[in-house]
Amino acid sequence: MKRRDFSAVFGLSAMAGLASSLPGVAIAQGGPIEGKNFLRLAQPLTVPAGKIEVVEFFWYGCPHCFAFEPVVEAWSKALPADVSFRRVHVGFRANIKLHQRLFFALEVMGKEEELRPRVFSAFHVERLNLDDEKSILDLAARMGLDMAKFTAAFNSFGVQTKSAQAIKLSEAYRIDGVPALGIAGKFMTSPAMAGVQGQTEVQHGQRAVAAADYLINLARNKA
Repeated sequence: MKRRDFSAVFGLSAMAGLASSLPGVAIAQGGPIEGKNFLRLAQPLTVPAGKIEVVEFFWYGCPHCFAFEPVVEAWSKALPADVSFRRVHVGFRANIKLHQRLFFALEVMGKEEELRPRVFSAFHVERLNLDDEKSILDLAARMGLDMAKFTAAFNSFGVQTKSAQAIKLSEAYRIDGVPALGIAGKFMTSPAMAGVQGQTEVQHGQRAVAAADYLINLARNKA
């Protein structure tokens, strides 16, 4: 989902095997096409040393992120030992920044992974309106959280700092839509970039993680 579309929508592996895992993608020299299926950052970012970092940029309220979630969840669990994976919630506008604070508050409490399916369900199955603090506090209570701890985390300086850092990182990766994957501070791909018109959301997601596998291998080989 592109940044410009948010207000309209919300409220309603080895390289050798890559060609077979990306059916229909035009292949150049054994991989996805730079500028079409992925972007290379003009200025590489400073990333943690030791492992190849992969960042998923997402928004709880994005239907495409909801569709991508089972694909990226299964893929992330099977990543090699030299790859680290984390999620970053974007903050494209005021109500999404509230959802971003929800994400980081849950993360600080060690509850985000456990409760992510319930939060996604609240948005996309129950179709709750979660555009103000009261509705988010109500959701937290329904999920059985300690409300004193959640409220403290939700309003904490630490969560504000994490949110600001997330916005800065999404801008550095040139994220203008979600879901998207940032790889090694050098590359960005997404289901929208890797997918082929006419395929399902799941197929788009599968192609995105296959492209990410290719980019991880590039990063591993210092490309």
